[in-house]
Amino acid sequence: MSTSHDLRIGVIGAGGRGGLASLAHQPENGVRLVAGCDIMDDTLAKFRTKFGPDCFTTTDYRKLLELELDAVFITSPDFLHEEHAIAALEAGKSVYLEKPMAITIEGCDRILQTAMRCGKKLYLGHNMRHMTIIQKMKELIAKGAIGEVKAGWCRHFVAYGCDAYFKDWHADRSKTTSLLLQKAAHDIDVLHWLCKGYTTRVVGMGGLTLYDRIQDRHSPAERGDASWSEDNWPPLSQKGLNPVIDVEDLSMMLMNLDNGVMASYQQCHYTPDAWRNFTIIGTEGRLENFGDIPGSSVVRLWNRRARYNPYGDEQHFIPQSTGSHGGADPRIVAEFIAYLQGETRIKTSPIAARYSVAAGCLAAHSLRNGSIPMDVPPLPADLLRHFSADSE
Repeated sequence: MSTSHDLRIGVIGAGGRGGLASLAHQPENGVRLVAGCDIMDDTLAKFRTKFGPDCFTTTDYRKLLELELDAVFITSPDFLHEEHAIAALEAGKSVYLEKPMAITIEGCDRILQTAMRCGKKLYLGHNMRHMTIIQKMKELIAKGAIGEVKAGWCRHFVAYGCDAYFKDWHADRSKTTSLLLQKAAHDIDVLHWLCKGYTTRVVGMGGLTLYDRIQDRHSPAERGDASWSEDNWPPLSQKGLNPVIDVEDLSMMLMNLDNGVMASYQQCHYTPDAWRNFTIIGTEGRLENFGDIPGSSVVRLWNRRARYNPYGDEQHFIPQSTGSHGGADPRIVAEFIAYLQGETRIKTSPIAARYSVAAGCLAAHSLRNGSIPMDVPPLPADLLRHFSADSE
């Protein structure tokens, strides 16, 4: 059902990833960003400068939710997602919720239950489903290029790991649970999407293997400097780390999916290079991405028996695309707005977002408890039925 008025949208967490919401501000198309919330006064000043002095700004998200808004972007830190999402849904707003949905499985299920009870739309910000290289892999799998999928692997080299995750709240497991949740939620979701199943059993292994050796820490009263610099090398020369560091900087997980596919994921936060590589293996071939930036990346397909060919039997080069995250951000915001207007089914899925959190949470529990296997609790049937209707 399409709307008959201009969409009025707010954002909770206007700084950082909150910049994503600015892509929704299209007054010429009847969509306006009219309210922003953040704890930083300078962020709110920039918000008013960008969207006009008449837009509403506040440091209290509850005051923002008192406004007449059609939807709210929630791009606050992970540990606030559950609180902010539930409050927004109960206030009658549809929600764009940045990943991960929450930092616990129970938190995800509470958000889903609230969205169903309140009858509001819940959209999850898994923007990698809108990356053209991932969509090309999905397309090739759907066309049968590798037969029936049997295995999926992902290696993630996080060169910016210390800068982005060990100098602020991300390093504190009470606020993130684990980087197997916070950072890997995207990758687990992509593995689930490409392999067409959800994790039912997971085993984790890993540890805090390097950054605990760095003694230079900023005070609890300071904000960590998460900016990137090539001068921050080698890793042990880093300075100004978070005073609390109890998440792993090296981690791995093995997954059994509900359709019999087996998957694995590896993550390291002190590699010199940044690289995310997916390999999907089927009964009649395999495919693999090299790079994920449009214009400089390629999907290679092997589906003929031969000696190893580094370039594959087919190469699918990904054309250049404009916009942040390789054009995925503009596309995901456009889909959210179309979803609000009743114009489309969606590529992202609240169900999938919940299962990516569940896999990451339980992998962290496994690795911290002797790599014991952990079984993922199934989503309650009423929630599964409700949220299956809108997703592709």
